[in-house]
Amino acid sequence: MKGYCSLLKRNLAKLIFGFGIRELGIQERKMYENLKEEIKEHEGYRDTVYLDHLSNRTCGYGHLCIEDFWEDNKKYDKEFLEEIFEKDFNIALNDANKILEGKPVNHIAREVIIELVFNIGMPRAKKFVKCLAALDKEDYNEAGNQILDSLYARQVAFRAGKLAAKMISAKL
Repeated sequence: MKGYCSLLKRNLAKLIFGFGIRELGIQERKMYENLKEEIKEHEGYRDTVYLDHLSNRTCGYGHLCIEDFWEDNKKYDKEFLEEIFEKDFNIALNDANKILEGKPVNHIAREVIIELVFNIGMPRAKKFVKCLAALDKEDYNEAGNQILDSLYARQVAFRAGKLAAKMISAKL
């Protein structure tokens, strides 16, 4: 029965998170492995539903529990939560690519925006208008400063500082 439930949960997650999301190719997967590990480190991991710093129900590696199947006080399998993370990462990657379309950014700045989208979602990331305008000019220093000069930085100062420093370092 346990195997059946696990299979059911995986298929449900694929249905929920897989629709319309482009699967990554082998090269892209390798390229983003380090970024995934950074995101996991910044997000932390919990195998039960908890309230984040904004009182949002969260599980795994920072997954916002908006679906109906999440239960409080239930321990979820790491394999299931890893699959959720992969889907969330693919969503963030696709959304970041939409935000950055036509912008002349290098891979380091792209990684910062991917992580920003992973953390706060595309709608909030698109509100970083001055940061994105700085990226149009390849002004990575200003883009990093704009991350620091935000409500986001006041809410998650350590993470914002890390992302801003990484953005500033994007200037090659």
